[in-house]
Amino acid sequence: MTQITATVDFAAPGKQVGWLRTPHSVTRSAYGVVLVPIAVFNNGDGPGILLTAGNHGDEYEGQVVLTRLIQRLQAADIRGRLIVIPSLNTPAAIAGTRTSPLDDGNLNRAFPGDPNGGPTWKIADYVHNHLTPMVDVVCDFHGGGGSLAYRPHASTHFSPDCSPRLKERSLAAVKALGLRHVMIFETASGGGALSTSTRAHGKIYLNGEYGGMGAVTREGVALVDGAVQRLLAFFGATEARFDPLPPPQVLRVFGPRAYVYAPEAGVFVQATRLGDTVAEGDLCGELLFPESPGREPVRLYYQAAGDVVCQRHPARAERGDCLAHLAQAVA
Repeated sequence: MTQITATVDFAAPGKQVGWLRTPHSVTRSAYGVVLVPIAVFNNGDGPGILLTAGNHGDEYEGQVVLTRLIQRLQAADIRGRLIVIPSLNTPAAIAGTRTSPLDDGNLNRAFPGDPNGGPTWKIADYVHNHLTPMVDVVCDFHGGGGSLAYRPHASTHFSPDCSPRLKERSLAAVKALGLRHVMIFETASGGGALSTSTRAHGKIYLNGEYGGMGAVTREGVALVDGAVQRLLAFFGATEARFDPLPPPQVLRVFGPRAYVYAPEAGVFVQATRLGDTVAEGDLCGELLFPESPGREPVRLYYQAAGDVVCQRHPARAERGDCLAHLAQAVA
């Protein structure tokens, strides 16, 4: 049983903007709540769509686009039910951090949640047990955050044993979002992610990384805005029409050899750029030690072939930090 109280009526026609009141009792506020913003648009028969951003608070492109969408969209502009949450982990979004400052919760590792847990786990539980069952598709916009830079891509996630229809529909939807690159995650589990939660309900899950470095760029915002408009049209929530685009490059995410990690602390100097195609054994970069200038650098190499889709943004790295990762094109 959830402790969250919604100030919106999910069945009422029209447009509503309100809150998910998430209890958080602390010394300074015994009966306090975290106010998670939510908008609901209902207009007759049609698809059920949930759009979220701010799952990680330092990823901004989706937060910007969904905030603007709530401001400009009216219920008459769509068919069906559209639920929009522009800052899903609101405490993290306000703090500009990946995890919540209230309970150190990483929302995208907290699903299916706990109605009696901290605010992060309460939010995950509400999405899993109350919002996802109302809709046909969940689209969660990400952006690399303060520690990573991504080559923009859209993605979809499904399990190897999902129905052929769900897989077919998920692939068609992600290819329709207008991104040049599409990532496919086909895994048995997802470590507490919203993707795993969504597919537990047999619903379509769409995601993507639309930028990074904790910044907001015009290019990243334009990609998310285009993806939102194309998504609504693809599922029949709007009658918008778009010029056909060249088929996107489809890539798959593979195992541990796709990742390069720092074996110790130092300043990482990249040897490749986002989008480069590398071979196994190619140089990823060097760790330098300015505080010990007589020490030789540590050279780090890629352990597999593929495209460089992600790189660490801050130059100073600690032991265990991910420095880069690859994806491989699907033949």
